[in-house]
Amino acid sequence: MNSPLHAYTETGTPSFSPLYQQIKALILQSLQAGEWKPGEPIPSEMELAARFRVSQGTVRKAIDELAAENLVVRRQGKGTFVATHAEHNVQYRFLKLVPDSGDFAAKGPAERTIVDCRRQRATADVARALALRTGDPVLQVRRVLAYASVPTILEDLWLPGIPFKGLTAERLRASRGPMYAMFEMEFGTRMVRAEEKIRAVLPDEAQAALLHVTQATPLLSVERVALTYNDVPMELRRGLYRTDTHHYRNELG
Repeated sequence: MNSPLHAYTETGTPSFSPLYQQIKALILQSLQAGEWKPGEPIPSEMELAARFRVSQGTVRKAIDELAAENLVVRRQGKGTFVATHAEHNVQYRFLKLVPDSGDFAAKGPAERTIVDCRRQRATADVARALALRTGDPVLQVRRVLAYASVPTILEDLWLPGIPFKGLTAERLRASRGPMYAMFEMEFGTRMVRAEEKIRAVLPDEAQAALLHVTQATPLLSVERVALTYNDVPMELRRGLYRTDTHHYRNELG
């Protein structure tokens, strides 16, 4: 079997990306194809080195980058596993709003209320964010997250209709784990990274009522596009966060 390590640009000329990055791309292809599912082990460095006909050091460097990007998880003495949102230490990876007195992970899961879940046609802005065509089918979900019975986050999210066919309000309400873990296990879609836009806004009447605040209350608006492997957008999420007892925390560097 020949090793498929020759990368080319759109003009047909060879591209000279480092060998470990080419191995990383091949491993990503297998992850995207579902060869190894979230939570499952991937082959050992020795097996991957034999498969791609490269050194173990090259494979190790590729896996190091995948681990740094939270796509795989190394476990001492056990091997390397496909990362999953079901793991406790990554459940809150994309949730950056934390209580002033601690963090959500320490306080346990949120009380979740599904306000609405409906099929609709993508508007121009939703289609643009999800790399769809205007009018393509999408699923819109509205939910409220409460902590200590205080409504804290209002989220509207849009999902492409075809990958999430069969997702209903009943299935969302029945799920007890993180939403992204459900997407992995039931729909084979793993969110691997996200891009966010943040601004301060005032809520409209309906939003204020759901969050138990007045329309004069400043809220943090976070618009997030979550992407799966190879930067394919799979979710547009617009959240409104109360910041009277919470703050947005991010680690840089």
